[in-house]
Amino acid sequence: MSIGEIAGRFGLATHVLRHWESAGLLAPARDPHGRRRYDDSHITRVAVVLRAKGAGLALDDIRELLRAGEPGVRRQRLEAHREELRRRVAEVQACLDLVECALGCAHDDLAACPRLREVVAATGTSEATRSYGP
Repeated sequence: MSIGEIAGRFGLATHVLRHWESAGLLAPARDPHGRRRYDDSHITRVAVVLRAKGAGLALDDIRELLRAGEPGVRRQRLEAHREELRRRVAEVQACLDLVECALGCAHDDLAACPRLREVVAATGTSEATRSYGP
């Protein structure tokens, strides 16, 4: 399959795949005219890269994970990233809880709402100030 075909399949621009190739994430074969030729293994690899990017991994990290020959090395890196994702999920859940509480609040001043104060207190002061300042 051509670079345009695989890019179209994933809704990507062809330059993205070329960049990933230069970053060591893809290594398509070349036809006699020097054009890139992708096979089914590349489809899986592109899907993995997209999912890993969605999980917040940088291209360098993705390359290292794909190349990590020893499962223990890959596992250690992924466990560390899993903890970071869990922290981010908890942070987003706290934000969602705040928004849902505010949507149900009838107070003119949200800061005066006792329920909203409870929700904010439950998230902790350090989390609230980490993203938005003092």
